[in-house]
Formats: sequence, structure tokens, C-alpha cells
Amino acid sequence: MCDSAKGAGAVATRFGWLCSHESYQPEDLLEQAVLAEEVGFDLVLASDHFTPWVDDVGAAGFVWTWLGAVAARTARVELATSVTSPLFRYHPAVIAQAAATVDRLSNGRFLLGVGGGEAINETQLGYPFPGFAERLARMDEALEIIHRLLAGQKVDFAGRYYSTSAAKLYSPPLRRTPVLMAAGGPKAAAFAGSHADGLLTSVKDPKETLERVIEPFRAAASARGLTDPPIVATRWVVLASGEDEAWQALGSMRGLRAPGRDSVTDPAVLRERADAIDRAEILGKYTVVDGPDALVEAYRPLVTEVGAHYVSIQVASLDPNATIQLIGRDVIPRLRAL
Repeated sequence: MCDSAKGAGAVATRFGWLCSHESYQPEDLLEQAVLAEEVGFDLVLASDHFTPWVDDVGAAGFVWTWLGAVAARTARVELATSVTSPLFRYHPAVIAQAAATVDRLSNGRFLLGVGGGEAINETQLGYPFPGFAERLARMDEALEIIHRLLAGQKVDFAGRYYSTSAAKLYSPPLRRTPVLMAAGGPKAAAFAGSHADGLLTSVKDPKETLERVIEPFRAAASARGLTDPPIVATRWVVLASGEDEAWQALGSMRGLRAPGRDSVTDPAVLRERADAIDRAEILGKYTVVDGPDALVEAYRPLVTEVGAHYVSIQVASLDPNATIQLIGRDVIPRLRAL
């Protein structure tokens, strides 16, 4: 993983394409993943949703089935979840089993990205969605189980939230599968540094991300002896020639920026709230660009300022396959040159 990285400040950045399971059906995303490998991406990431952000144009395929298909259709790109939550609808031991299986099917190309989850994906199945403190406590237990299982141990565990009895992976990963944790603030970032192998973080303001997320993560990782742990930096961008096209391209993701998304169960409610807001206000929460030059500028800070090992390119557009080809031809080579 990121074997070309030579230390902080000398990272040879790799570039990933996010396959948005909230936006496209799994068969279409499979073709996106194959195309991303063909045009030069290094990594294919996949979100994990039971429910989309809106109910009219969204999708929600099962990411673990999909990852097996991608592993069979690709040969070079790394694969990653961005992210899956091992806290509620999945038992952490099941996530370890799923990760190990994908790692075997991909011949050691899998990175397990985990996070605290979203209310909309858990409450529909009857799980409560507690506050940050409980989710972090759950993650503490979950990561212990996952790490131990991926390391080949037989695990007896009795925690407050999860338990196992003689649990063991009998189809273990081919190598020590890296576990990366998503964080957006200093507490979660420090926790990731002390409990995970790497970090995933969404970047709006590079300086703020460095101060509030990356520095606490690196400090905690350094304290436990991790040298240059991998960082995946992400940014949502809308590729469109004007406001009307941008709104149409953003269709399936417009509920992501609607008020109250941390407590809503029904995507119809998020659709209604998003559509009741002025479109310019919703679009203003995204980076909207009109071509390859602007795409380069949108992702340049993630390379030159954040110094990420991986940059996850997350672009909403009317033609995702054409966008993948455009980025592979006109954007990634320029970003690599940085």
C-alpha cells in the first residue's frame, strides 16, 4: 500500500475514483470501476449505503457483493470501502470476514475503510443512532475485534456492545489488510491515529483539515510508532457547464446537504427538504467546476498542501463514464506531475 511514499512531504500520491452507491445502480458502477482501471486510476473506492440520500433518483446496492465482482473484473487497482460502518447493521466480525474475502478475491488489493455511520442507513433497520461518544466507544470495541481477526487470532471478546466466542477467520486475508478510519474532527482523528492503520478525511479547507484532522491523527499515530501512515483525502466536486446542469448532475446527492440528515430515516424527507431550499444554497456547499483545468485546481490542494497518499476523486456529472475518461486523460497526469 502506497509503497512509493517516502515519508511526510515526499508522498507519491495515488488517485482513486469513488463509485457512489447512493447514485448509480451496481451494474453501472461495475463498469465505472473497470473503466477507472483502464484509464489509469490507482484505486477504486465504494460507499456503503442501505438507503440513498433521496428517494427519486438514488440507488443503494450491496457493496460487499459488488466488491467481489470488481475484484474479478480488475487486476491492478486497489479497492476500498469509503466507508463501511461496523457498528450497527454489521457485526464487526462480519466486516472482518467480508474484508478478508475481498482481499483474497483481489489478490491482496483491498483497504478496509470504516466510519461511524449515518442515521439513514441504520434507523430503517431498527437500530438507534446514538451520539458521537457512544459511536466512538463502539468503534473502539469493533476495531479491536477486526484487528485481531484479520491478524489470524481466535477471538473471545466480551464488551459492552459486542461479543464473540472462539471467532476466527477460516478464510483469512492474504496479507495484513490495512484498516483506515474516517474522521472529520480532532477527537475522531486522534482516535483513528491510535486505533487504525490510516485515515480518510473529506477536505473543504486544506489548512483547517491539516490543523484539525491530519495533525492530531499523525501525532497519535506517531505515539504508537506508526511512520507515515496512509491518508486518503476526498472532495466532492460537481462537473457542469451551468447551474441547471449542476443541479441535475447533483440529483442523487442533493439530500446529503439537506438539514437534519443526521437524524432522518426516510430519504423522501431529505428530498423534500433539499428541494425546498434555494438551489444555489445547496450547490454552494459543493465545488462546481466546468472542465479539466478547474478539476485540476479543485484537487491540487489535496496533493500539494494536504500531501495525501491517496486523493479520492468524487465527481457528480451527467455522464460519469465520460468524466472518468476525461479525468484519466486530462487531469490525473497533471496532478501526478505536481
